[in-house]
Amino acid sequence: MNATTSPHPSRLAGRSLVTPTDLSGDEIGEILRLARTFKRSPSVPQYLKGVAVGLLFEQPSTRTRVSFDVGVAQLGGHPVVLSGSELQLSRGESPEDTARVLSRYLGGIVARTVRQETLERLAGAAGVPVINALTDRFHPCQVLADLMTVEEAFGRLEGITLAYVGDGNNMTHTWLEMGPAVGMRVVVSTPPGYGPDPEVAAAARAAHPDRVDFVEDPRAAVRGAHVVYTDTFFSMAQAPDPDKARALAPYRVTRELMAHAEPGARFMHCLPAHRGEEVDADVIDSAASLVFEEAENRLHAQKAVLAALVGNWR
Repeated sequence: MNATTSPHPSRLAGRSLVTPTDLSGDEIGEILRLARTFKRSPSVPQYLKGVAVGLLFEQPSTRTRVSFDVGVAQLGGHPVVLSGSELQLSRGESPEDTARVLSRYLGGIVARTVRQETLERLAGAAGVPVINALTDRFHPCQVLADLMTVEEAFGRLEGITLAYVGDGNNMTHTWLEMGPAVGMRVVVSTPPGYGPDPEVAAAARAAHPDRVDFVEDPRAAVRGAHVVYTDTFFSMAQAPDPDKARALAPYRVTRELMAHAEPGARFMHCLPAHRGEEVDADVIDSAASLVFEEAENRLHAQKAVLAALVGNWR
């Protein structure tokens, strides 16, 4: 297939990705296969030729914004990047009215919103696919790139154990829903009072009781883990909190903590990272770290999402 050939229609065409459960395990696999194809190929089929895709960012972004912008362009589309201050949303226009208008201009909407509810309202009113580029509840595009990275490192996803250590945030929620769906075991270790949303945790355990576990002691949590994962202790829009910092300090990923994981275990972090806070420099900058492979794979995984959901779906 050359760079100007239109793709075959995807079974995901026209759908939105708002929560991790919008994709089944098989559908995640389909996107990952397409992402691997994109990464190997020097030329990319023009899945988005003639299509404008809106990139809406209420929050700051480096990897997500640049990888989606570049990805749309490489697929032959036209990215329209809008910050929160450039939209009438900032002046009180409803998400529904915004979505209805943008759907008349665009072939798809990628949105990073402060609140999950805002994204759901956009998607509910939009006449085009809406893709979650991060909310306070979920970050599915990041975990798709992470899954691609894990598969590259270990040659498989089935049977891999990932230990998530730190704050129970949107990344924790997304791993709980997407990791077990593709056959991984996910162990979450958080201090009391800083765990994932109980509703998300209960749903994940009910869906995959043998692949989800919660272990308070981080050393016990990483035992047997092939991957140790963490995220910043303070998410966007969260003010520093001394009590939270003290509670999370024992969950910093150190060389000593990594030593309790499987031999050859790899470290992952969605970035941005704060060395000396949630992870030590001699872990994130070591040969065991996959953080920059993850960052690169954001481009390939998100191109696959765009191609599958937005590309030629009309």
